[in-house]
Amino acid sequence: MSTTGVAEESIHQGIVPGYLLARLARSSQFTHAAEAARQTLIKGRPEYRATLELSVDSNGDLIADVQAAPSRTIYDTHNTEQLPGDKVRGEDDPAVKDAAVNQAFDGLGDTFRMLLGAFQRDSLDGGGAPLTATVHYGEKYDNAFWNGSQMVFGDGDGEVFTGFTESVTVIGHELGHGVIQTTAALEYQGQSGALNESCADVFGALTEQYAKDQSADQASWLIGEGIFTPAVQGRALRDMLHPGTAYDDDELGKDPQPADMSHYVRTTEDNGGVHINSGIPNRAFALAATAIGGKAWETAGLVWYRTLTGGLSATADFTEFAQATITAAADIGASVETAVRDAWIAVGVVEGGVVEGGVIKDASADRAPE
Repeated sequence: MSTTGVAEESIHQGIVPGYLLARLARSSQFTHAAEAARQTLIKGRPEYRATLELSVDSNGDLIADVQAAPSRTIYDTHNTEQLPGDKVRGEDDPAVKDAAVNQAFDGLGDTFRMLLGAFQRDSLDGGGAPLTATVHYGEKYDNAFWNGSQMVFGDGDGEVFTGFTESVTVIGHELGHGVIQTTAALEYQGQSGALNESCADVFGALTEQYAKDQSADQASWLIGEGIFTPAVQGRALRDMLHPGTAYDDDELGKDPQPADMSHYVRTTEDNGGVHINSGIPNRAFALAATAIGGKAWETAGLVWYRTLTGGLSATADFTEFAQATITAAADIGASVETAVRDAWIAVGVVEGGVVEGGVIKDASADRAPE
């Protein structure tokens, strides 16, 4: 893979969907941001790192505890597109004056700690892979993305988008693509691509919740909260619990995500709607997590993680994924299995229909197969 420029489209998984950038590129109200959106649209096994903690037990014996630890490196391209750029902070370096560098560094750490604490996964590959990120990519670059080997952050245009390092859900989401890449490797097209995006959102949400020690009912379930400027009528890029409600702006339009299969979007754009239809499995996860209660990473998150690492096919559709999560949930307990099954029924993927006004309605005939 080339280390310069934007990575190939197949692995360029940006947090801001192309359809939103395309809408912004035509904006007459946000002229500065429109130009930034146009520019954005045009454009081996790592070393192991660990910490050694020493303590003394009740008998006075020295105890050495080796624990996995992140190995983070932050680079700066100085608004060029030459990756990775100049190294500006390493794992053992103190904070610097550049807020974007420190935010990226902290976000990588938050994601690492969530993966290790929740799933006993040592970094993205499970083997201690270093975490690399580049900040200040391009000029007025309106996105953040995982290029197959590292995180890349643009600074936004300042009119519609702020800097992308400000949202830990964005960082957790993009690093989540690295986990998916080394587990199920879900193909980035159609329903498997929507599942890829959705699972990345799950990792993003869990990273924020783990860092804040939030329960499922305390969580916002927003992805990309804070990356819109006050000029935009919107709370975030996506709302996992209420797809289709994250933003509603005169220039950017309304959040197009469907909340159930009766509103499944058939399109050839966006790799077959990977950012759009991800709202359906997103809602299933959020519904399951809130129904189970407690910390989402301990139950629903564990179910999703075991599904990704349990032999799921790379071309899995919503039905295959749903059945795999139900099977994984059954291994945890009957109440978890019921909550996961009910969540997939609620979004119309599993037989039983969709929820309208809090009532499950039989709508199997309305389900839109891939």
